[in-house]
Amino acid sequence: MTATLFTELRISLNQLAHEQGVSLSTCWRWCLRGIRGHVLESFSLGGRKFTTREAFARWLARTNGERVVAGQTPRQRERAIDAAERRAEQLGV
Repeated sequence: MTATLFTELRISLNQLAHEQGVSLSTCWRWCLRGIRGHVLESFSLGGRKFTTREAFARWLARTNGERVVAGQTPRQRERAIDAAERRAEQLGV
């Protein structure tokens, strides 16, 4: 999991809290306890806690009931859906 996070766009929990309009403790809670059984992927680096934009998008999708393939970013998921739709059209489905 952590290896995947290092290839994605890193964001501090403080920055995430500011962007989402929530308190820093809320972001920590998302990382430690999660919501509806889904914990936000995160890692520590130099005494600071980080997540990634892609991990946040995956987590948000999961908490809203969407099925997300592990390690797949929302953009990759959209591309896969588009490719599947084109293939179904070619097959006449």
